[in-house]
Amino acid sequence: MLKKLRNITLKRVALATMLLFICFLFVLFPQNENEINLEGKESIEYTNNHTTHEIFMVNKDNYVARTNVLLEEDDTESKVRGILEYLIIGGKKESSIPNGFRSIIPSGTEIKSIEIKEGLLKINFSKEILEIDESLEEKMLESIVYSLTSIDGIKGILIYVEDELLTVLPKTNTNLPSILTRDLGVNKVYDIVNTKDITKTTVYYIGKNNDDYYYVPVTKINNNGKDKVKIIIDELSSGPIYEDNLMSFMNLNTELLNYEIIENNMYLTFNDSILNNIEEKSILEEVVYSISLSIADNYDVKEVIFLIGDEEITKSVIKTLE
Repeated sequence: MLKKLRNITLKRVALATMLLFICFLFVLFPQNENEINLEGKESIEYTNNHTTHEIFMVNKDNYVARTNVLLEEDDTESKVRGILEYLIIGGKKESSIPNGFRSIIPSGTEIKSIEIKEGLLKINFSKEILEIDESLEEKMLESIVYSLTSIDGIKGILIYVEDELLTVLPKTNTNLPSILTRDLGVNKVYDIVNTKDITKTTVYYIGKNNDDYYYVPVTKINNNGKDKVKIIIDELSSGPIYEDNLMSFMNLNTELLNYEIIENNMYLTFNDSILNNIEEKSILEEVVYSISLSIADNYDVKEVIFLIGDEEITKSVIKTLE
């Protein structure tokens, strides 16, 4: 009996010693990044440089729309290549395209060279880029221009095909300026009565894919003489939109009472119909983004400040919107 008790005691001492040794090992060698935690779930710390970046791709309704993709590239030239790899059909990153969007540059198109100097981006494509359907020719150009001008530091783009500057779209015979900017417009809608005092105003509506919302820019081309900011607010608060599958969450009774630009900031004063919650004095995020993205494409300002009377409700730093 005494021998049996001694054996039990020795086993308990050995077990306790082993547990202490294991604890010592955990202290001496901390768990690695992929260690399974106590709840049985992987606890992974991502240390790569993947960040999201805005890109303009064609959606299911054939609109050029804004979405986000992963980019691991750091320098400007690599970002240009990375974005174009999303836009080329069958490109290296086509499998990572968000649901509801698709590439548009013809398969087999090669990027022969890229040069960046003083904010101007020069891209030389292979001839395959011109093998695009006539109905998509302008949309392809819009997708390229809007996507690449979203990269910090790129102010304009020169597109070459086999070392020749592209000045005319061959399928539609559309003349192009030498340097392409967002003044090109996107998803253009014309409402003009003559060729005088023509204004281009880009308004960002909301699109939806399943439960995900994204933003669709539409350039309104008219000569009604209204200020661009007033066109933006009028369009977003005008109720059902004539284009299918484009929305605005702004209240129909919203009125822009005043606006002014002070030190590169735009101050917008509204009536309280812009609020989605009067007691909490809050504005829907989608409304803030639709307005701010529209302002960013039409005005050179850093922030948009939303006011009710003299009270600031919220503000948006438009140059860092994601």
